[in-house]
Amino acid sequence: MKRGLTTSQIVCIALLWVALCIMLFTMPSDYTMTEKIFTAIASGIIIYIGISKGNSAANRRRRK
Repeated sequence: MKRGLTTSQIVCIALLWVALCIMLFTMPSDYTMTEKIFTAIASGIIIYIGISKGNSAANRRRRK
């Protein structure tokens, strides 16, 4: 049976995303700032959806 994400897993995922964003904005590249911002926002949305779905399944099981 699938279990929800623990708090430590959520924090770890969020810290990895922050590290990705820091690398994205500090490493030199040919991308414009607009493309970098879009990438950070799009990846943040993907991470948020994954975390919220992981917790919503656990919350439904707890209510039963």
